[in-house]
Amino acid sequence: MPAHDDHPGPLREQLRRRWPLSGDDALREDLLDAWDRPGYHDLQHLADVLGRLAELAEAGVDYPHLPVVLAAWFHDAVYDGERDAEERSAAWAEDTLPLSVGEETATEVARLVRMTETHEPAEDDVAGCALSDADLAILAAPPARYAAYVRSVREEYSHLDDDSFALGRTQVLEHLAEKPTLFHTAPARSAWEADARANLDAELAGLRRVAS
Repeated sequence: MPAHDDHPGPLREQLRRRWPLSGDDALREDLLDAWDRPGYHDLQHLADVLGRLAELAEAGVDYPHLPVVLAAWFHDAVYDGERDAEERSAAWAEDTLPLSVGEETATEVARLVRMTETHEPAEDDVAGCALSDADLAILAAPPARYAAYVRSVREEYSHLDDDSFALGRTQVLEHLAEKPTLFHTAPARSAWEADARANLDAELAGLRRVAS
């Protein structure tokens, strides 16, 4: 996993080159502006998800490229700590994409964005499985990168006191840990599952020590 990029200018330029539509530059810039914020769900996260999708494609995961990549661009475009952020991100896609890619693709993008609220795609949903795996790949990051991820998530919830944050974070991680597998595609399970489980176990152990 790449380290966090402290130079948003070059990172924005890299992301511009990964925009999947030949037009709609204004929409691309609106999305980049939305992602350009502090915390974990920032421009680097968008770049990481796009990079993990490319890795999965290279490993043979045959997902439909355009809707999945557009869904990556939209999936956390609205992120303010409120519970309906995914829904508002999906609605943005539904409102802005039909003229560019048609109603069918826009609807599929919105469906995929909504799926990222639970990360529970059907096993035969190749598009959903690929996007979910790419979004959760940070869980398998090396220890230093994982620690930076945890700190940036805490930053996003700075309005919560430590006990409230620890309780909420524990609930999220326990829900993930209870899943039979964190990842849905074979390449992601092979490459990321073991490291992600180790990171989850270590973070949960630390949260439980604090709670006790």
